[in-house]
Amino acid sequence: MRRIGGARLYRIGRNVAWVLLPFFVATATSAASVVPAAAADTAEIHYDITVRINPGARTIEGRSVITAKTSEELTLVLGRRFEVMHGRVDATSLGPSAITGKMRAWRIPGDKQMPRRIEVHWRGELSALDTSLDHPQTLGRNEPASSDAGTFLPDSSGWYPYIAEKLASYHVSIELPGGQRGIVAGRLVEESETDEGYRAHFEFPAPTGGIDLMAGPYKVETSTMRGAGGKTIQLRTYFHPQIADLASAYLSSVKGYIELYESWIGAYPFTEFSVVSSPTPTGFGMPTLTYLGIEVLRLPFIRSTSLGHEVLHNWWGNGVYPDYAQGNWSEGLTTFMADYAYKERESPEAAREMRRGWLRDFAALSPGQDAPLTTFTSRTHGATQIVGYNKAAMTFLMLRDLLGRETFDQALQAFWREQRFRIASWADLRGAFQTVSKQDLNSFFDQWLTRAGAPVVRIAEAKRTKSDSGYRVNVTLEQAAPEYRLRVPVAIRTGEGEEMRTLDLEHGRQTFTLDVRALPLEVILDPDLRLFRRLMPDEAPPILRQIMVDRAAVTILLPESGEVRGTAETLAGKLQNRALKLVPATDSLPSAPALVIGLEEQVDAWLARHQLPRRPEIVRDKGSAQAWTVSRSDGMTLAVVSAREAASLAALIRPLPHYGRQSYVIFDGAKAIGRGAWPTRVQAVKLD
Repeated sequence: MRRIGGARLYRIGRNVAWVLLPFFVATATSAASVVPAAAADTAEIHYDITVRINPGARTIEGRSVITAKTSEELTLVLGRRFEVMHGRVDATSLGPSAITGKMRAWRIPGDKQMPRRIEVHWRGELSALDTSLDHPQTLGRNEPASSDAGTFLPDSSGWYPYIAEKLASYHVSIELPGGQRGIVAGRLVEESETDEGYRAHFEFPAPTGGIDLMAGPYKVETSTMRGAGGKTIQLRTYFHPQIADLASAYLSSVKGYIELYESWIGAYPFTEFSVVSSPTPTGFGMPTLTYLGIEVLRLPFIRSTSLGHEVLHNWWGNGVYPDYAQGNWSEGLTTFMADYAYKERESPEAAREMRRGWLRDFAALSPGQDAPLTTFTSRTHGATQIVGYNKAAMTFLMLRDLLGRETFDQALQAFWREQRFRIASWADLRGAFQTVSKQDLNSFFDQWLTRAGAPVVRIAEAKRTKSDSGYRVNVTLEQAAPEYRLRVPVAIRTGEGEEMRTLDLEHGRQTFTLDVRALPLEVILDPDLRLFRRLMPDEAPPILRQIMVDRAAVTILLPESGEVRGTAETLAGKLQNRALKLVPATDSLPSAPALVIGLEEQVDAWLARHQLPRRPEIVRDKGSAQAWTVSRSDGMTLAVVSAREAASLAALIRPLPHYGRQSYVIFDGAKAIGRGAWPTRVQAVKLD
């Protein structure tokens, strides 16, 4: 995708992983433009685009007039696959282009005469829409593709001429054959359908980062709501006919999310929001809309999970733009205020389980796999998601625990008021929290944003003594270098219940004295899992994701040849999403994390030969295939995939990669019929 520091096409990320887990046209009204006029005035670049698409023939033809209110040198870019029929800069011909990869580019010299007018007529052929791709393949594809079932022109494909590294406002007119409907982010100004086909005109007056176009044989349903201050907001679904019956429920859910976040943050920044279906397993979010696969939209829990995440991105990411040069804060904040917030509303246990999942995911990373939050821009693989989404979300949780919910929310509201439709950095967020809280938060933000890794904290010693008022507990905590300034939650279990304390750990080793009235029996470190840290081995039993994200992991394929060998290799590639490090099955046990794949008899024989534990009782003789993890005595993790026969192994290729947080999964064909994580142990010391 193209990203220049402004609003951008958002991948759903962690939500899509959940989405795929088998477990768990009315005419637009005369509403005000999507953003205030003041925001539109800040756009130096404006596009006026008319594009005609024939999905059946997979052709596109367009005319774009670019108005540039800047005297600096510019770079005009268009996808290499497209032919320029006519191009001019003011009265001068556009001339030849330079070719870089899939793009062609023209240098537009600086000129004090403003505004400058760049006009380009272009045409070309679009790729065939491939509905056989799985979700990761779809997310990584940036080709403009079309068919009668759907059209998707991602901004990153260069389907229209744009000025590189510049935010821009735009007007886009879409022309399609009859029976098709098209949409881009922004306000639907007008639309019509005649014997000549369908036409729609959209505007986006705010400076934004790019234009993504979607079209298909949509049935459009519309609903109107009143936002903050009485503003009219148009809600729409652009759904394929086979899911048109879901429209009413989705419109109702979108309304609820907008009301939630308006009360929490501030007024919704646009005048519309649309849910658009895709014939491919897509999961994208843009300003004013989200683009989700048909099968994803059919899942009953999407309206209570992923949908709200995408609505919230209209505040964080597409309402305030991340400064990518200093790190993308918006994914973590959106995860915290959407995915995690929904778990908090569900129950304390559900929220704790999400925190546990975040910490277990981080524990699955091998040393050196993570990076500071200031370097995170977007999710490219599992490790970046664990840092950019999970660690960032837990950083916001710790900040809220430090400041209190009321102050935390007031700071977010101030940040929104000050930064709306601007590019903002982590430093701007820190400034808002410092101003509202009147606290110096520099050390908090510095340690959580600029350091890779996480603190390692343990109870080194705990003793109790009798005191005049009851009992005294001396707790010694240790943390590995580099030292963090931490607020460590500790529970003292007594005969009358638990007492929670927060200990300010600032050095490598500190002893704290705690007075308690009832007889203290045990000291427990962070029992509610509210501190981001690297879990100790007993606290983080192995999960399948460790083999997926650890680039040091090797692969052992037990089938020696033939079709089943090819199936095993394909499955390993899907699980690890990288070039495999194959180790012969006849070799001795490797001193590295390992993924072992084979048929039942092969797996049992291999485990016995290496004197490893037999398949666990919980998966034994169940289903047609099983996957489970083993923590070896040398500390290495082993992930085993066992199938009854070749067909059962092939059935795992699509579903198994979506169960990374599990320690074991049982399948009947492609359906998971059992899953779970090995029990965890809290870090505790009994008091004698």
